[in-house]
Amino acid sequence: MNLLSADVSELMQFTVLPLELVLRGTLMFWFLLLIFRLILRRDIGSASITDFLFVVILGDAAQNAMIGEGSSVSDGMVLVSTLVLWNYLLDVLGYYVPWIGRLLSARKLCLVRDGKLQRRNLRKEFITSDEVYEKLREAGLEHLDQVKFMYMESDGEISVIKREK
Repeated sequence: MNLLSADVSELMQFTVLPLELVLRGTLMFWFLLLIFRLILRRDIGSASITDFLFVVILGDAAQNAMIGEGSSVSDGMVLVSTLVLWNYLLDVLGYYVPWIGRLLSARKLCLVRDGKLQRRNLRKEFITSDEVYEKLREAGLEHLDQVKFMYMESDGEISVIKREK
């Protein structure tokens, strides 16, 4: 019984200063937010295998920078709490401060306007015309001229506004 309590107290002992963990977690959170906001802005509504692989590798690389030499449960709890706090604070700020909300979320992007592909916007997000036609079929449409607008929304989903007859 005494051996068990010694092991538990060792698990809970800090191996890195909590303030260092907060600072490391904060720096990595903001760095990763910048990467995801600027580089991995959005996709055509789903993640590809390369996107998934990138996120997994990125998470593994970031883990070492965030935890440093930390190895205890308490170290991990402080780090996770820091990340959760930043995420929550940004959600709250994005809700109450409109310009922060706009900064953190991508704007909708017009892909089709009055039946015409907006090629510049498609190129910007690396969306092929085949993917546009796939989304048309999912919306129950056959031809581009049936579309008034097609947007890539801020969450990566595609919305289609049909042309009035």
